[in-house]
This record gives sequence, structure tokens and C-alpha cells, in this order.
Amino acid sequence: MKVLVCGAKGFVGAALCQRLARAGHTVVKGVREPRSDDEIAIDYRRDLAVDQWLPKLVGIDAVVNAVGILVERGSQRFDEIHRRAPMALFRACAAAGVQRVVQVSVLGAQQGGTAYFDSKFAADTFLLTQPIEWQIVRPALIYGAAGKSARLFRMLASLPVQALPAGGHQPLQPVHIDDLTDVVAKLLEPSTAARQCLDVVGATPVDFREMMRTYRESMRLPATLSISIPGALIGAAAAVLDRVPGSTLTRETWRMLQHGNVGDPEPMTRLLGRSPRRIDTFTQDDATARNEALAAWRPVLLRGALACVWIGTALVSAFAYPTEDSLALLQRVHINGMGAWAALYGAILLDLLFGITTLTHPGRRLWALQGALILTYSIIIGIALPEFLSHPFGPVLKNLPILAILILLFSEETKR
Repeated sequence: MKVLVCGAKGFVGAALCQRLARAGHTVVKGVREPRSDDEIAIDYRRDLAVDQWLPKLVGIDAVVNAVGILVERGSQRFDEIHRRAPMALFRACAAAGVQRVVQVSVLGAQQGGTAYFDSKFAADTFLLTQPIEWQIVRPALIYGAAGKSARLFRMLASLPVQALPAGGHQPLQPVHIDDLTDVVAKLLEPSTAARQCLDVVGATPVDFREMMRTYRESMRLPATLSISIPGALIGAAAAVLDRVPGSTLTRETWRMLQHGNVGDPEPMTRLLGRSPRRIDTFTQDDATARNEALAAWRPVLLRGALACVWIGTALVSAFAYPTEDSLALLQRVHINGMGAWAALYGAILLDLLFGITTLTHPGRRLWALQGALILTYSIIIGIALPEFLSHPFGPVLKNLPILAILILLFSEETKR
């Protein structure tokens, strides 16, 4: 069959394109900006009318709708992406004689309670009324090496202390991306009965705490301390982060996690002729996943520590350490009078600026400037104030780990 996959550049859509191509289908990829002969332009923010879809469906036998957003950002709104555009697509499929439509929905959509669930369920319900062969799949939390949610949860699992929302007792049943794509491929086979809704879940349910422990074990990381974060505190943080662009924790996602995400794997097992994968088989001793997870939070930790050093030094120099003692130290390196005052407060402002930009504008140039300044300070102090080299608190020697952090950040910095 000639199959149009909408959302072909997304995590689920890309995996579906590969799986359907292996099954022998001719795959047409629906993307926002086509760049190859097998791609066509679709934009769920604008393709809201049947007439806009009809030209895209010429010669198409089946359609898979794999477009979705977890949180609203900019012009991407749940109502257009999940409801209005799919409804127009489904009407156009009926008018164009498309044989079969597979709607990738979400487990729990029928329960409602959030704008995300409600918009998905609205499209599902509308599809049921169309005179076409429809299939609705409702996947649980999807695991895949390239998936954003999987990367997020692996990163959380790799932290030295496990922060568990409300104790981490939320029920989940993650499904592997390969199982989901196998289901969709099966549903496109003419021999498979049409017009069915199917929960797509993993073999067994776990709670959030167990999922974190399983992911941590799969990365060969040792057991660690867990702490429970009160649900009220998570809710308050979600309300604040609701206004932060790109935030994964929002009031919507927190409500969805609280609802849980489990289903019955038996209908899926009958369809595939086998059981879905268990969560403990998703990854096994995955060094790549471990390194990726650690790399996700390591720069944040290092940058936070650096920012504290720079900002703390500025505040101590400005308000805590006696100004007369600071000026006396400057005199020993032959900086006197107004020059000493300018050097002192210039250094304070520079430290403060470095601390702020470490948080807001990190980059290789910043790390190089900070490293050069620390080296300069260390050389001057070593020559003019040699007693600090043998000081029991090691004020100069402690510059070595800071330089090591800067070298690490400089080496790992990517283009922005």
C-alpha cells in the first residue's frame, strides 16, 4: 500500500516510517518542510480544512496520524494539532476514498481531565463516525532510545539522589517503540479487522519508583538514596514552570502522571501473536544510554557550581571581607590609590558578570575567558603572595579543580 505517515519527523512517526518500509509499503512522509521526493508538506497548525488535505491524499491507500504535542508552545496548540487538523484529515480521507486510517492517540484519552487528553479524545470520537476503515491505537508511555521521554527518565534515573514525586507510586506501563510500530503495521494489513480501539502497553505495570530503579539498573548504576517530594510541592513547581517555554513539568503533565497510565495487554498480545516486551528488557547494560544520561545533567551541575563560586566571591568581596584588607593585598602587587579601588570593584563586577553569564549564556568563549582569568590570578598570587601556595586551606590549589571543570565544559560544549 501507499501509506501517508503524518508527523514523519517525530520520534514515533520516524520509527513508523522505517517499520512500514520494511513491511513493503510505499511510505509518503508528511512533514512541515519537505526536502526529498518521498516527503509532502503538512502543517497541522494551518491544514484545518478538507480542501487543504484532498490534494495531499491523491493516490494514498492508508493514512497514519502520528502528530502530537505533549505541551503547548508558541503557535502549537492542542486544539489545532490534536483536534481540528485531524478531523479535517479524517473527513478528507473519507472523501478521497482512503482505505484505512490509523490514529495514534494516547492511553487515558477517554478518561479526559486535561486539555491534552480531551483534544486527543475529541479526534478519536470523530474518527469513529467516519465511513472508513479506522483503527485507533492508544499507546502508554513509549520507550525508545531516541525518545525525548525516555531520555528524560534515564537522566532522572542517573541522578545521584532519586527525587520521587509524591513517593513515586504512580502506576505506569511503558511500551517499547518496536511493539507500537509492530501493532500499527499489523493494523494496516487487509486481513486485520477494521474499526477497533486498542490499548498498546508493556507486558506488566510498574510504578514510577520501579521504573526509575529499572532504568538505573539497566545502565549499570548502583542503587542510590531516594527521597519523596510532596505532591503539593510538585504541583506548585508545575504551576510556575507552566510559564517557562520548553518546560516538561507543567500542570498538564503533572495531572497526567497522577492519573497513571496502565492498560490490558491481552488484546495487543492476540493481535501480535506474542506478548509485548517487559520494561526490564528495554535496555541491557547500555553504556551509550548511561553516558547520555549522565551528560544530560552534568553540565548543569558544573555550571551551577561555577556560578556559585563567581557570584559568591563577588558578594564576599563586596560585603563580607574587610575592604582595607583587600586594598592591602592589592598594594603587595603594586596596585595603589584609585587604581586599587578600581581594581577591587572592577574584579567584583567581573566576578558577578561571570556568575550570571555562566547561567544565562554559557559557551566556549566564556569558559576560555574564565580559565584565562583564573590562570592569571593564580600566577600573580604565586609570585607576589607565595604564602597562599602553602596555606592550609589551599586557596590557590583549589583553582585546579575549577580549571578542570572549565576544560571539561569547553571540550563538551556544542554549537548553539
